[in-house]
Amino acid sequence: MSQSSEHLHDHPAQAEVQRLVSEAERHRVRFVNLEFTDVVGIVKSVTIPVEQFADCLAHGKWFDGSSIESFARIAESDMYLRPDFSTFAIIPWSAANDVTARIICDVLTPAGERYQGDPRAVLRRALKEAEQQGFRYVVAPELEFFLLQRADGKTTPLPHDQGSYFDLSTDLAASVRREMAQALLAMGTRIETSHHEVAAGQHELDFELADALTSADAIMTARYALKAIAQQHDLYATFLPKPFYGINGSGLHIHQQLVRLENGSNAFADPADREYGLSTLARHFLAGQLAHARGITAILDPLVNSYKRLVPGFEAPVMISWGRVNREALLRVPRVNPEQTQNTRIELRSPDPSCNPYLALAVMLKAGLDGITNQLPLPAPVEESLYMLDESARLRRHVALLPATLGEALEDLNRDVIIREALGEHIADRFLEAKTIEWNEYRKQVHPWELERYLEMF
Repeated sequence: MSQSSEHLHDHPAQAEVQRLVSEAERHRVRFVNLEFTDVVGIVKSVTIPVEQFADCLAHGKWFDGSSIESFARIAESDMYLRPDFSTFAIIPWSAANDVTARIICDVLTPAGERYQGDPRAVLRRALKEAEQQGFRYVVAPELEFFLLQRADGKTTPLPHDQGSYFDLSTDLAASVRREMAQALLAMGTRIETSHHEVAAGQHELDFELADALTSADAIMTARYALKAIAQQHDLYATFLPKPFYGINGSGLHIHQQLVRLENGSNAFADPADREYGLSTLARHFLAGQLAHARGITAILDPLVNSYKRLVPGFEAPVMISWGRVNREALLRVPRVNPEQTQNTRIELRSPDPSCNPYLALAVMLKAGLDGITNQLPLPAPVEESLYMLDESARLRRHVALLPATLGEALEDLNRDVIIREALGEHIADRFLEAKTIEWNEYRKQVHPWELERYLEMF
């Protein structure tokens, strides 16, 4: 894959460096976390004293990439972290006498080129491709999670949090959720709404529409910020897709738009389409995501546990289809006010909050752009309940299924040339290697359900 022509010796303006240094001084910052993300979506951090901050902003910071599993080969150990100035934020829960800030970094090679194993670079590359076609990719994620307590060695939902979807509540969970939204706002992430979800202990934060890189940064920030706030209340926030049997799992539904760079208009909107309000371009984008749905699933749903969520009966998609009123559909076109067609969006409902958002948004965008480039035809929408269709009826409608296991999803990813290209050879190989090990370890386990079901029967 081609590398960016940006080089580390293209130093930032001194005025910009001084602006952030002054902000750190104003807040009496003592330490700064230099954050980046590994291949499987775990935030990594190098902490420096504030006295080194100005030099780091101007020249970057060396680190050993080979010490991070699945990140770099030994021969690629020496790397630079280059701070993204727009991501500087004070960590709201840091102690008043030990104020810490964070700044998200891009990973560069010693030659100053973007490192191909950096997930942020993968998303930047996909966004650049969209820009070359005249578009900006903007998204609005809906992040679901559970707030739990630990008691008697077990992790369970709060006993007094028995709310359901959109229930108004004055209990501890509602207060903690508001505190979480305020913390994210303080770190530069705008939350549009927050509410209780379907299951006991389950909550949702809906992010405002923003460019994809900003949104991916926000998801990564939320994953550790929400855990930190919960911990202050002796609670535990989990983004595990399916933590409990028999109730809804947690998703990361993502609303998407392509915005025209020339005039800022929504390229998905067409008021002349009375039924769905979709432009021809939007229909090709939809078709591309449907065509690559199986190939992108391992990235969007990367855990063994993810496939416990993608089962019938719990509002998570199982079949590869699109529609409007059908919440079983993989891709949905939400209704908008007829006088506000610029709000037209395409919602992808399969991702879960354990995914690496940089890789997820990159492959989603690449799949959609492939549909536009090759003018892929959009299948007919499916508005009736898919679970009511028998197998022959489903096949007659040409409705395929998502992968049923992580193993299946990895095979589909390996076969999808377009999606592997979006990831780049390095990330694709590292991701497949790490997740294949995870899948094989799971397959070798003997689970309690098997023993309870079979041990005395056979």
